[in-house]
Amino acid sequence: MAKALFNGDDLFTSRPMNRQRIVTWSTMLGAIFPDSDVLRELLSHDDLLIISWHRSITHSLICLPVFALLLAALTHWVTRWRKWHAPSFAVLTGIYAAAILSHILLDLVTSFGTMVWSPLQWSRPAWDLIFIVDFTFTGILLLPQVLAWVQERPETARRHAIACFAIFALAIFVIQRIADAVGAPISSASVLLFLLILAGFFLLPLPTNEKIQRSQHSDLGAQDLARTNIRRRWNQFGLACACLYLGLAVLAHHSALSRVKKFAAMQKFDAQSLGALPMPPSLWRWDGLVQTARGVYEVRMDLSQKSPFEALSGTPSSERLTGNQHERPAIEYRFYPEASPNVYIEAAKELPQVQKVLWFDRFPVTRYHQEGGEHIVEFSDMRFPRMGRGRTPSFTYRVRFDASGKVLDQGWVK
Repeated sequence: MAKALFNGDDLFTSRPMNRQRIVTWSTMLGAIFPDSDVLRELLSHDDLLIISWHRSITHSLICLPVFALLLAALTHWVTRWRKWHAPSFAVLTGIYAAAILSHILLDLVTSFGTMVWSPLQWSRPAWDLIFIVDFTFTGILLLPQVLAWVQERPETARRHAIACFAIFALAIFVIQRIADAVGAPISSASVLLFLLILAGFFLLPLPTNEKIQRSQHSDLGAQDLARTNIRRRWNQFGLACACLYLGLAVLAHHSALSRVKKFAAMQKFDAQSLGALPMPPSLWRWDGLVQTARGVYEVRMDLSQKSPFEALSGTPSSERLTGNQHERPAIEYRFYPEASPNVYIEAAKELPQVQKVLWFDRFPVTRYHQEGGEHIVEFSDMRFPRMGRGRTPSFTYRVRFDASGKVLDQGWVK
């Protein structure tokens, strides 16, 4: 963002500290500042800070102006002390505000939830547009910066391009293996498409011998200007692609949410809440969730395929009852039932820790079973799906009781 919007320079360079480098350093520090809240988690033994503290005050739109002013004041003081040429205090404040805002918005578009109105309101809005770890979106942001580094020096561009292509290609195969292991497979066709895109970006624009010689004979000022322009163009291209990707995610989410609503209406669920959450590895895969009093219904969707809900809603009722039953597209969904109330579940829900968990959960499901005379109560949030067979859903909180109702232990299921 610093190079695309604020004419920033490289963070690390042989050149002395200058205005453009301070712009980039300020943008980088502002962009990572909201996650400074993890320092408290590292110093604490409270496992619930991940839901009660993370993405709260430091991610607040209410507190954003205060943080921007404080960081700008600190940067202004350091630059005056070191006698570096730096942007004005007002410009620094604007840079920090934009950087912090970019982090907050990129957290807000995920499904985890971000307390953007804290401390006035302790809620977790979530836009459900991209998965928490979206490799495609990360690649869109990272690739242009690598390409700028590859192409800024024509004399080393070939060697750097081949090396970077090999590294990115290897990363794609590693990601494919990881995705297969967690139950979100990436097809071979998709891998081939990604490899062709990488080859196009890294290998096609390799400089000719004539361009290399011309660059070597140009003066240093012209070389610096050319490199600055390359960095700016590639970073602007990356920022534009990232915005386009988010725009496509908005359209995909709208389509997926429409399918979930039609699914709930078709099944005549008494829905308390519903949502369409992104699934890895692409914008086509979505997880539809419908919360009812009986439990949570889940339907997985692939937007590249025709919606079965559209097909059924367009079928006359007479055909649904008497004809062409074999032509109906199959609808597969899972049901996660809510455990019947008992004294152990009620006792668990009275615990302060469990109340925090239930405040965080958007699609909670309670489970109960016995193990060797112990009574086990588990609370899971179905927006964090089970990734892989035999795995417990992420963010599952377990409470163990003895026969008398005494709590033996409690905590996240590892």
